[in-house]
Amino acid sequence: MNILNILNNWFNDYLSDEEAVYFLFLIIFSVAVFFLFGQMLAPVFSSVVIAYLLQGAVLQLVKRGLSDFSAVLLVYTLTFGLFFAFMVLVFPLVWQQLTELLDSQLPKVISDTSEWLEALPVKYPDLIAASQAQQWSDRISLEVASGAQVVLSFSLSKLPNVIALLVYLVLVPVMVFFFLKDREKMTRWAKSFLPTKRTLLKSVWLEMDDQISNYVRGKAIEILIVGTVTFVCFWLVGVKYAALLGLLVGMSVVVPYVGAVVVTVPVALAGYFQFGLGGWDSPLVTMLLLYTVIQALDGNVLVPILFSEAVNLHPVAIIIAILIFGGLWGFLGVFFAIPLATLVKAVLSAWPKGLQRENESDVDDVFDDHVYDH
Repeated sequence: MNILNILNNWFNDYLSDEEAVYFLFLIIFSVAVFFLFGQMLAPVFSSVVIAYLLQGAVLQLVKRGLSDFSAVLLVYTLTFGLFFAFMVLVFPLVWQQLTELLDSQLPKVISDTSEWLEALPVKYPDLIAASQAQQWSDRISLEVASGAQVVLSFSLSKLPNVIALLVYLVLVPVMVFFFLKDREKMTRWAKSFLPTKRTLLKSVWLEMDDQISNYVRGKAIEILIVGTVTFVCFWLVGVKYAALLGLLVGMSVVVPYVGAVVVTVPVALAGYFQFGLGGWDSPLVTMLLLYTVIQALDGNVLVPILFSEAVNLHPVAIIIAILIFGGLWGFLGVFFAIPLATLVKAVLSAWPKGLQRENESDVDDVFDDHVYDH
């Protein structure tokens, strides 16, 4: 079989259907628009995603008897009211604790680390030389001090994209409101560009709609619950940087498997440098015990409740999706990695493979005949 026959068979298997060809061009066009105009249209994309996530709450309120406009207004007001309350009340506290940590606690951390490194050649003279330990100490001090200086010198007035930030703060809320209010008109307008036959599109959409919306809403609720509970528990223990650590632990749930492991390091270090080791009744042990209980309840109680319709993806596929989409789009790529991976899976599962199935059936028949003949 030559290469032309192989390509012809592949085309017949996957692209012989008219809707499949249209869907392929739609995917290519969407990806091209995103990469070419993604930065320019970022407020539009963000507004569409936020409106899509909020429409579920709007529809629930409409079912309970509210008018469509009243439901939109209520959901919109609560959502952005909570967001701006967070920016006014919580964010300044987190920023204050971060700058205090870097300004007052960091020199002690560097000093303790340097003393520990300088003691290594004395304890293990055959493994570590004094010059090597000093080199490590100098390098760590330089890197940590440099990073701290960058954070401490950060201010809104020095941002080169301060105009873009203001555009987000003004345009996104406005566009979200109109996307919610006029969603039916916009949906009809978008459908006018689609072909009459939409079997493939409907199949992908039906599989993805509930999974993506439920996942993102559930993840947002999980971040809020885990972060708030962590903050309250650490605050009761007397941790200085409870708000900052609560935010870190809450955001760690965005990255399954890896996030909880990574955030354990700053939690343990913050507790150690504040309380020291102590005994079994020390605040550090209490803090780490509470943190362990929070992680256990999150994984075994909260996640099953929020994600009852779990996304059927292998852990390796999830990690690969996080690496790929996170590398492409940063934090947003990490946050939406699982929905995007689920979308890819849904497209591959729903793609027409009629002739391929027939070919596989023929191969199976030949194989069965060969086995039975022997």
